[in-house]
Amino acid sequence: MYETSGSPEVFLNQAVAAIQSGGNDLRAALDSLPAPIYITDADGVITHFNAACIDFAGRTPVAGQDRWCVTWKLYTSDGDFMPHDICPMADAIVQRRVVRGASAIAERPDGTRVHFVPYPTPIFDEHGALLCAVNMLIDVTDRRQAASLRAQADRCRRHAVLIDDEMATKALNALAVEYDGKAAELERS
Repeated sequence: MYETSGSPEVFLNQAVAAIQSGGNDLRAALDSLPAPIYITDADGVITHFNAACIDFAGRTPVAGQDRWCVTWKLYTSDGDFMPHDICPMADAIVQRRVVRGASAIAERPDGTRVHFVPYPTPIFDEHGALLCAVNMLIDVTDRRQAASLRAQADRCRRHAVLIDDEMATKALNALAVEYDGKAAELERS
């Protein structure tokens, strides 16, 4: 999990400021940000990415070649395959608008998956022409797992109330406490 103890919008604004200021400090400015952040040109071809993108994606993106996204494969939050050309970043560039409220699942080359929330943001020049786009990816895997564990704990408690067996009731209540404990650990991380 990446340290994101700040507003995602703050990190995104820092990345946008670094892009707009230009110069040789862009890579250092992006690498100083704790969340995975990458930049594409106006056609969606990746031009820059920070070190956190490599950790997040489980691969090193290929600047000048990869398009729309740094991830290997993408899926909707329901688990359906999502081609990169219809991902939130592609939508932001094609539609020339900020995209918020989306979520997706990135699959790494090793098969592990990461639930995340993207923040694709097109950047325009003073005449309204699209210059590039920046995207920040916030890993929400632990939050989703914690919510699932809390739901399991609730399910155990509901079953414990319905069962007329003292041993089974104790076991289900103990399991609910264990699920809640694991969820609390994930929420703290």
